Amino acid sequence: MTKFRHLIWMMIAVVGLILSASHGHAQQPDADQPGLLADDAFELDPEFRKQVVFYRTTEAPGTIIISTAERHLYLVQPGGRAIRYGIGVGRDGFQWQGLLNISNKKEWPDWTPPPEMIARQPYLPRFMAGGPGNPLGARAMYLGATVYRIHGTNRPDTIGTKVSSGCFRLVNADVADLYDRVPVGTKVIVRQKPEL
Repeated sequence: MTKFRHLIWMMIAVVGLILSASHGHAQQPDADQPGLLADDAFELDPEFRKQVVFYRTTEAPGTIIISTAERHLYLVQPGGRAIRYGIGVGRDGFQWQGLLNISNKKEWPDWTPPPEMIARQPYLPRFMAGGPGNPLGARAMYLGATVYRIHGTNRPDTIGTKVSSGCFRLVNADVADLYDRVPVGTKVIVRQKPEL
């Protein structure tokens, strides 16, 4: 009887480990899935849908302000308003802050993961042509001379999460909308903490 109880407890422990591992994996999605086609039927949480909001700032209209803590990107508009987009941000250890400008813009950009990313994720392709299965999505806006971008995604389920290697991702419809609204040279402010 003792052996039977021991076997039952072992089985319960194994099932618990399996469930906790799968739950942990669900919380840390693999954000880079080259070749995956975006699920256009995926519905964003209302908090991360594009909307016009009241927004106090001294920055000029046309400025982009990214709040990694909130997982929102704001495009400042006249009259104390901003267009707010939901974004995916850098995972822990890959978040940053600073002031840059959009240095280049591309539609359906090619993707060449930098060597540091390949070292962390050796399964990634060394190059991928632009298109629907490309992790950069429909548009990319390059930030200064860095490797960071504001870009689309083939994983709309990652919006509102901390998943990237430092880039900021939007659903393809939103990144195309933002792309059409901002020129090269646009000021981009990246903040980790909300402004008081």
